[in-house]
Amino acid sequence: MSATPTTATMRSSASATRRAPLLAAYAWLVFAFIYLPIIVLIVYSFNRDGVGGFPPHHLTLDWYRQLFGDGAIWTSVLNSLIVAACSVALSLTLGLPAALALDRANFPGKSLFRRLVLLPLILPGIITGLSLLMFAVCAGAHLSLLTVFLGHGTALISVATTELFAGLQKMDRAQEEASLDLGATPLQTFWRVTLPNLKLSLIAAGLLIFTLSMDEIAVTFFLIGRDNTLPLEIWGRLRRGITPEINAISTLIFAASVILIVIWFQLRTRAQRKAL
Repeated sequence: MSATPTTATMRSSASATRRAPLLAAYAWLVFAFIYLPIIVLIVYSFNRDGVGGFPPHHLTLDWYRQLFGDGAIWTSVLNSLIVAACSVALSLTLGLPAALALDRANFPGKSLFRRLVLLPLILPGIITGLSLLMFAVCAGAHLSLLTVFLGHGTALISVATTELFAGLQKMDRAQEEASLDLGATPLQTFWRVTLPNLKLSLIAAGLLIFTLSMDEIAVTFFLIGRDNTLPLEIWGRLRRGITPEINAISTLIFAASVILIVIWFQLRTRAQRKAL
């Protein structure tokens, strides 16, 4: 009687063992499909002969030297950093009250508002950019980095709201209740208990908003004035052909993204260790 379950278990284990190499090979193919183009881009950034002919035979750092002497590129990088940082501040400032309202308050139309928060994430960027452009024209605003910042910040409020709402849903309310029972005001509880517990969610939302703002083209295209951001500067140069200098700046962007991911992972790991 006891042999049948044991036999079935052994067969299941053998079948899983046979599938394991196939799943591993499939996983490696997926990763190769995703990351092989990035590897090729990085390799070409060191190719003396430019783009074409793989693998490159003459490696050099000349393209990076040329990049660091390119004032237009670094001006666009500075513009993108300013816009992204300001967008993070605006989105988190407006997204946090919206997330608190969704989690803590009851009001008419709450379910509809919760769904409308996701609308900017679903709409195509060209629709968002065109609508923001029409609003800017009606408001009499001159197109500049200010309009780009307002556009990014407005479009990315939904990202901040959804990330912070998820963090509030996971939060243990016992600490807030204990703070209120001990005589703290709601504002003191918010600053001393709620915000510290939302630290990881705030960092995650900030990194995501910063990355999306740095990468945004559609909204920026409609709202930009004379000053270019980095994506539009790269796009404008690509119209004249792909150069290793573009590969070099793309490699630096990739490296910065990896560093941000590592920082976020370290912060999350420390927070989990403290929780244990």
